[in-house]
Amino acid sequence: MVQRGEEALGRPHRSLRSLKGGCGNSEEMAPPLQQSFMIPRKEINMVSDMGKWKRSQAYADYMGFILTLNEGVKGRKLTCEYNVSEPIEKLVALLNTLDRWIDETPPVDQPSRFGNKAFRTWYAKLDQEAENLVATVIPKHLADAAPEVAVYLKESVGNSTRIDYGTGHEAAFAAFLCCLCKIGVLRVDDQMAIVFKVFNRYLEVMRKLQKTYRMEPAGSQGVWGLDDFQFLPFIWGSSQLIDHPNLEPRHFVDEKVVNENHKDFMFLECILFITEMKTGPFAEHSNQLWNISAVPSWSKVNQGLIRMYKAECLEKFPVIQHFKFGSLLPIQPVTS
Repeated sequence: MVQRGEEALGRPHRSLRSLKGGCGNSEEMAPPLQQSFMIPRKEINMVSDMGKWKRSQAYADYMGFILTLNEGVKGRKLTCEYNVSEPIEKLVALLNTLDRWIDETPPVDQPSRFGNKAFRTWYAKLDQEAENLVATVIPKHLADAAPEVAVYLKESVGNSTRIDYGTGHEAAFAAFLCCLCKIGVLRVDDQMAIVFKVFNRYLEVMRKLQKTYRMEPAGSQGVWGLDDFQFLPFIWGSSQLIDHPNLEPRHFVDEKVVNENHKDFMFLECILFITEMKTGPFAEHSNQLWNISAVPSWSKVNQGLIRMYKAECLEKFPVIQHFKFGSLLPIQPVTS
């Protein structure tokens, strides 16, 4: 029998310790002057390599980055005021370009309903232009970093062979943003804008890709998964709702509540998208989320989702085998 409530999420996790890999101050996060960049490559080739990933500097920095942003958006609405720096504006412009390319690349007529082949044409354009796009975001003195950082951007939009998209691609976008923090392009006071302005725009573009080209979910667990395509907006979105005076986890299955509040909260925006895309009772098509609606508080939901993310995404070989490692997110073991 499936348990609703806290059993759906497991035990609470330990308090956040020092978070490496978060957006630091420019001095703290800027690479040494002799930084040599490299094209990231696959390092996880078999299940036994997963230990290398969990001990790696990349894992520590990536997880630190996710948790730093989780703290940064706690209790804040998408519509609140926050600092928007020039690099943030440039990232939004980059995502607007990807959005425009979708309009310029309409789906083609084909016999199969899913996986429209026009996605490959769209992706080929990104593949060709990714370094130039990244070069518009980073300062000239860091131009050598563009080829390394661009790999994560290309990995973040889905697979052009299978025409699918999933949490591994989403992780590549978070890794892309993490790399921009590590080279000092994004700073500590960009935290809210990274989630609310950049990541939220990324989600809009990915939803448009999914709808336009009828992309398959990559490695979906079907009804037992949290969501076919995303995970991070549920983590950061639940953090936004911590200590909310009126909205409790039980409310997100209420259509009226979702319609009235989705513009303020990423979590509810995700629920709205699911209900637009799926038919039938919520408890049937999104059983894991329905279970979570019985958890008593948003802080418990948030802690549970972080544990679930590690277990269901970051510790799953089918997801991590595609992750790429370079100089900014190295496979080498954590040094400190």
